[in-house]
Amino acid sequence: MRLHTLTAEAFGPFATAATVDFDELSDAGLFLLSGATGAGKTSVLDAVCFALYGDVPGDRSAAKRLRCDQAAPGAVPRVQLEATLSGRRFRFVRSPAWDRPKKRGSGTTTEPAKVTVSELVDGAWQPLSSRLDEAGDLVGRVVGLTMNQFTQVAMLPQGRFQAFLRARSDERHKLLQQLFRTGRFEAVERWLVERRQRLSRDDARHHERVADVVSRATEAAAVALPDGIDLHALQLAADDGVLRSWLEQTQAASVRARSAADATLLEVTAREGAALTALEQTRSEAARRRRLDTARHELADLRSRAAAHDDDTRRLDAARRAAGVLPWARLAEAADLRAEAATTRAVAAARALHQHRPDVEESVDLEALAADCAEAAATARALRPRAERLVVVDEEVGALRRRVHRLTAQLDELRRVHAQRPAEIDELRALVLEVRAEAATVDGLTAQAQDLRNRLDAHEEATVLAAQREEARERWLTSREVSLARKDALLTVQLARVDGMAAELAGALVVGGGCCPVCGSAEHPSLAHPAPGAPDATTEREARKQLADAEVVEHALDQQVRDLDQNLAAATARAGEGDPAELVARLAARQAALSQSWRAAGRLPDLEARLDAQVAELDQLGTRVAGLTADAAAADTAHQRATTEAEALRAELAALGAADLTALDAIAAAHRRTTELCADALRYRDDAVEAGWSAEQAHRALDDAATEAGFAGPGPVREAALEPDAVARLAESVARHQQRLAAVTEVLREAGPSDDEPVGDLDATLAAHEAAHQAAVTASRRAASDVAVHAARSTRLAGLLVELDEALAAWAPLRRDLALVTRLSSFVEGRSADNLLRMRLSAFVLAYRLGQVVGAANERLARMSDQRYSLEHTGKRGAGETRGGLSLLVRDDWSGESRDPATLSGGETFVVSLALALGLADVIAHEAGGASLDTLFVDEGFGSLDADTLDDVMDTLDALRDGGRVVGVVSHVAEMRDRIPTQLVVTKSRQGSFVALRR
Repeated sequence: MRLHTLTAEAFGPFATAATVDFDELSDAGLFLLSGATGAGKTSVLDAVCFALYGDVPGDRSAAKRLRCDQAAPGAVPRVQLEATLSGRRFRFVRSPAWDRPKKRGSGTTTEPAKVTVSELVDGAWQPLSSRLDEAGDLVGRVVGLTMNQFTQVAMLPQGRFQAFLRARSDERHKLLQQLFRTGRFEAVERWLVERRQRLSRDDARHHERVADVVSRATEAAAVALPDGIDLHALQLAADDGVLRSWLEQTQAASVRARSAADATLLEVTAREGAALTALEQTRSEAARRRRLDTARHELADLRSRAAAHDDDTRRLDAARRAAGVLPWARLAEAADLRAEAATTRAVAAARALHQHRPDVEESVDLEALAADCAEAAATARALRPRAERLVVVDEEVGALRRRVHRLTAQLDELRRVHAQRPAEIDELRALVLEVRAEAATVDGLTAQAQDLRNRLDAHEEATVLAAQREEARERWLTSREVSLARKDALLTVQLARVDGMAAELAGALVVGGGCCPVCGSAEHPSLAHPAPGAPDATTEREARKQLADAEVVEHALDQQVRDLDQNLAAATARAGEGDPAELVARLAARQAALSQSWRAAGRLPDLEARLDAQVAELDQLGTRVAGLTADAAAADTAHQRATTEAEALRAELAALGAADLTALDAIAAAHRRTTELCADALRYRDDAVEAGWSAEQAHRALDDAATEAGFAGPGPVREAALEPDAVARLAESVARHQQRLAAVTEVLREAGPSDDEPVGDLDATLAAHEAAHQAAVTASRRAASDVAVHAARSTRLAGLLVELDEALAAWAPLRRDLALVTRLSSFVEGRSADNLLRMRLSAFVLAYRLGQVVGAANERLARMSDQRYSLEHTGKRGAGETRGGLSLLVRDDWSGESRDPATLSGGETFVVSLALALGLADVIAHEAGGASLDTLFVDEGFGSLDADTLDDVMDTLDALRDGGRVVGVVSHVAEMRDRIPTQLVVTKSRQGSFVALRR
């Protein structure tokens, strides 16, 4: 990422457009961003971050106040940034949300945030997006860093890294997690906790299930649980088998009780059987006589329905023969549908081939055409590496051409500079003398400008005070009129009250209860009545209160007028004589002269350095001219060789009719498509022929099956066919008729010849046998009831035993899983005794990243601390910490001891923090895929360093410029202005801040 230009308008402290040309700063490689406190140095970095990500870093983002207060009311806050990201040049134009004045009426309305992203393509800006979400996605892709990562990599905040250096492990954990996106490991921790909670709930549910089985077993067996088994804590009893052993013994006792009841039941059942045999013999004789009568009537009814039965039998036979032919009919219909579908596909395939190749006739040999197209496609594929080589060679030709032009231009420029340098050195010497003279006038012009500014401020203050005094005097006069009016109102109320005092006294008298305060009489024959609207004591008190309020206001306004008169007199005295317009003109002239003197003073060190450098460089220009001449000749030779190779490759492609790789791919794709369509047409044509032959065979098989079934053709088969339900009903009716006839015939056969004599009187005998049988049944039922009770109890307990086995079998692995997950979750959360460092899984991962950061930081810390200090990452817990893994120590190689970073001095803390910040920047850039950051900013903190340490730090920062990187140092330390000649100065004023480049 390389920044080119930045423009901020009505943004932060910049009321008007402030432009920073980073390309001009890039020539120096290292520049200083300086200015007074509050001028807006950090706002320049905020503008860069806002242009890219639509937000500013740190606590300033929460304020939601990005528009400049000194900007004109209708000025739109806007930031424009041009930057090269991933080899592409973009322009970002963003405006934050702000409250603009309404176009009609008073008040403001909220203007939403806006963004426009453009890309420079072939010398012209092409719009890419105006949506906030799309712009954010684009920046994320081309930069490869989130906003947090960008602010930690491209804008190193020293204050925050001093806090990070001395932070606790949990505080480092939060920051590193945001930077390295290790949320998936915390997701593992949460999953284990949720898994443990879910298994705990499942364990409670299984425990409840086992407890329910045990409770039902005690109810079924009518016994209590033995000592040692607690229904609310069955885990131990389930593990050692006590629970199952108890239920097994209870079920065995129930089985023994059932065996005794079975023996009793056998005895009473034998007696019941004997009584039942005698009863059944008597009932059998009576029933035989009744069945004989019923069978005779049934036989007569069946003989009357013989004709209908014969018709149903014939219909059933025809339907069953037709059912054997119907599958052949369905096969024939399906074959017809397949033949029709195959024909349709064949026609569609032929049509698709004709649409792709209109030049192909219907009579063409598809197999030959497919073979020709396949061969042509293979030829095109064989030439593809040559076409790819042509693309590479064309890029080489372009690159070499640009290199030749660049070297030629550089050579011409060097020759021109070499010729002009002596004259420029003379001019520069004269300019240095002139600038020194201008710089000497800075102090005098500054004092004059300050005096004029103070007088102008006094004039402005006097004007404001005069207006305020006139306004206050008007308010005082108005308050005086109010006071006089309220005095008159009080007097009027008092006079009216005196006039109506008789009525007021009469209203206070009580009949028969008091004497008149005027005459002393207890009789009041004619009381006075108040007039309508007459005032009373309350009215007078309210009038007095209003008068007192008015007098207080009058006194306060009078005092305000007096104070304003005094302030106006003092401001007029400070302003002195002279017209303000004249003072403004004189101040502008002094400021212009002072600005020129300041520019001269700022330019002087650079001019002197340039003079020395130009004198030293004059001898080097000749050597550089010779070297560039040789480079240009070599580049021209390589360009001619690459051009010859490109022409030969184009000739090979032209033989096949292709101009480039895209055209070659299109030719190959067209031939492959023709081959595929020919194959489809051949396949579908063969399928249609085969489907037609299958349909013909199916119809022949249908005719043969109908003839074999006794039908004249398929038509009578469909007429005789019945639905399966109808066939079943008809078969059931025929079978039922035959079964009834056979049953009646069998009954009459078994009865034998009948003499038709009446049945004898068997009622008395039948009643006696029924009484004896009933008594035996009662005894049997009682015995059977006992057997059923014991059998049900035994069966119930056996089932509960099986259910208990199932519940225990289902519960056992769950208990094992719960124990395992509980141990693993405690270990991953750092709460287990096995986790000696009390380190979470996510902290373990971040500890590896922190180790990488420490390794990268130590490479620079060794240089900046004269090989004295190095950082150490330790997994041990720090003082007052409950978890470890992310602690840092500083090793002092002079003493050989490691100590807490809090023991470092201010300067040492800054050096270690800077090394840590740079190390983290390197690791994050590598983590983000090696993001290229050609522009880097290092924030405040250099004022705490001594001269030697500052030299080491500056050497480290200077090393960051390797590879063309531009490093901006943010500082207001005076010594930094002497060390870094190229400066971007931010100046604050009442009209807003301004930026200027100083060399």
